[in-house]
Amino acid sequence: MTSTLPAEPSPRRRGPSATTPARRAEIVEAALASFAEHGYERASLRDIAARAGLTHAALLRHFSGKDELLPAALAQREAHEEDLASRIMTAHVPGEQILSAVLADEFAESDFQRNWLALTVAATNPEHPAHEFFLGRRERMRSRFTDGPLPTKEDELLTADEKITLVLAMVDGLRIQALLDPSRDALGLLTTFMKLIAAQPPAAEPEH
Repeated sequence: MTSTLPAEPSPRRRGPSATTPARRAEIVEAALASFAEHGYERASLRDIAARAGLTHAALLRHFSGKDELLPAALAQREAHEEDLASRIMTAHVPGEQILSAVLADEFAESDFQRNWLALTVAATNPEHPAHEFFLGRRERMRSRFTDGPLPTKEDELLTADEKITLVLAMVDGLRIQALLDPSRDALGLLTTFMKLIAAQPPAAEPEH
C-alpha cells in the first residue's frame, strides 16, 4: 500500500497498448493508493476506477470486486518491499538495518499505519480475503531469514519460525507505539531488536 497519492487521477489512453495485464497492473496500483488513503473497508471501487482512469463498469471487467483486488494489491505492495530491500542490500547496509530502512516511509505515514493495523486485525478472521496473504507472508519472510542477511543456524535458541514470529510481533507493536508517541524512535528500536535476534546465543547442550 503505497502512501504516495496523486492529487487528481489522470486520464489514461485506451488504445491498443491498454492490454489486459497492463490495465490490471494499473488498477492494482490504483487500489494500493486507495487502500492506503482510505483503508480497505472505506475504499470504494469507484475511487479505484477513477484513479486508474477507468469507469466503474470497466474496472469490473478486470476484477469482480474489492475481495479480489485486495490480495493482488497486497502482493504488489510486497513486491515493492522486496525490490526496495534488494536495492538497500546492494548499498551494503548492515543486515539489522534493512527492515527498518524498508519500513521508513510507512512509519512516517500515520494514516497508513492505522489502516494497516486495522487490516491485519481483520485478516485474523479465516474468512477475510487477506487471511491467506498474511499466513503466507510469514512463511515468505522466514525463507528470507534463512537465506538472507540474518541467517538462522542450527545451534541457535530460536528457530526461523520463532524468529519471524517475534519480528512480525515487534513490527506490529512498534506501529502502535509510534502512533501513540510519534517522538519515539520506533525504527531505531527495531534495528536494535534485529541485531539482538541475529546475535542470539547458541542453544544449551542437553544434559546427559
